[in-house]
Amino acid sequence: MEWSYRTAGELVSALRAGAVTSGELTDEAIARIERDDEVVNAICVPDFDRARAAARRADQARARGEDRPLLGVPVTVKESYDIAGLPTTWGMPPYRDFMPVEDAVQVSRIKAAGAVVLGKTNVPLGLQDIQSFNGIYGTTTNPWDHARTPGGSSGGSAAALASGFGALSIASDIAGSLRTPAHFCGVYAHKPTLGLAANRGMVAPSEPALPVDLDLAVVGPMARTARDLTLLLDVMAGPDPLTRGVAYRLALPPPRHERLGDFRVLVLEEHPLIPTGAAVRAGVNRVAAALADGGARVERHSPLLPDLTEAATLYTQLLVSGSVARFPVESDEQLRTRVAGLSAADQSLDAARRRAMVFSHRDWMEANNRREVHRHGWRQLFTEFDAVVCPITPTPAFPHDHHPDPLERRIDIDGVDYPYFDQLVWAGLATMPGLPATAIPAGRSPEGLPVGVQLIGPMSEDRTPLRLAELLEPKTGGFQAPKQRVARTGRP
Repeated sequence: MEWSYRTAGELVSALRAGAVTSGELTDEAIARIERDDEVVNAICVPDFDRARAAARRADQARARGEDRPLLGVPVTVKESYDIAGLPTTWGMPPYRDFMPVEDAVQVSRIKAAGAVVLGKTNVPLGLQDIQSFNGIYGTTTNPWDHARTPGGSSGGSAAALASGFGALSIASDIAGSLRTPAHFCGVYAHKPTLGLAANRGMVAPSEPALPVDLDLAVVGPMARTARDLTLLLDVMAGPDPLTRGVAYRLALPPPRHERLGDFRVLVLEEHPLIPTGAAVRAGVNRVAAALADGGARVERHSPLLPDLTEAATLYTQLLVSGSVARFPVESDEQLRTRVAGLSAADQSLDAARRRAMVFSHRDWMEANNRREVHRHGWRQLFTEFDAVVCPITPTPAFPHDHHPDPLERRIDIDGVDYPYFDQLVWAGLATMPGLPATAIPAGRSPEGLPVGVQLIGPMSEDRTPLRLAELLEPKTGGFQAPKQRVARTGRP
């Protein structure tokens, strides 16, 4: 029997029943990676010897009567997480030999739950792209079309899941880095509420692995089913034992509803700053139709929705100012000269990005104060609705674009070019206020590419969008393995 595309839940049941061993699952996963990953290039740092040893320990533990949530299940880990004995580079060549001595807190948690780590998955340089390529490990391709990106920055994890390389993956998200690869590769992902899951050890190699409260960024699960997302989130969620975990314990509330017909959902398909491509619009409408067919209350407009233009601007300001503070792109003098040349009338997102590169602390505080106003607006909206359905990006996976200046790249939306990073407005809708968002498959484009949507839920009520994703799964088709098997044609 082939196990590679079984869900994590099915693997746990089979392991408990004695139908398969962890050693057998791990050997099958490794064989598939060795056979198929040459062109996909999802697993940039294999750890097969230690995986086989962990599988043996899992089988021995089960023979002793032990039972943990992920005992014996093969998984992958995004390269940006520290794993003792493996390099953590974030795709940055100066750190190709950096070797952490301690596991990230989330790696420790999945190992304690019994997971077997197959290796690390590829990322873009500094986790700063909507694609996954770097000068150390090369380019990860989309399993559905090798000429296209699997997304970023968790593109390696999404490509691995779509290729059957492990049942689960842990990744991260600040600009759709969980949701966009899931959308591009046809898998599931969950961006948790900001701060819900401890992030220590998911840190650039230039920085110490401290229990820092990050702004915007989260760590979260990826899987091939909605139920598996919940299984992995339950392992990941909770405060860092070095800080809030000293005094607090997590108790996530149950989902607001258990039946599809009880949900109240706001559906959005258009953004004022960038059009939605026909394929993604069709995916949003497929989900809307499935909701209506299941008896849910579906609305298309609400006066309670926070202003989308201001939300996108605030997100851009917070994202770019934080990014440039950590990874300077030019000297401060050069940046200020560029910004001084902008017209005061230019209120485009591109202008907002450039201005945010020279933000003062006062500028950031003003943006942060406006964010709190938006958060309160979302609280009010979620008194009338249980979830918001909307795009993740305006298009399915796009062709590889390795132009050295990302600000010069363009995204083609139904034949018209737009600034590359403007496509982040939909990801920022949940990221800026720190809301949970679950990415789900929503069918295929006319070219056969996966299309996904996100279900945004109320803050700290992560089980609500996760439960909605689970209820929608049989109606929207869920995960499907790529129809065209991986060919040995080399990497771009």
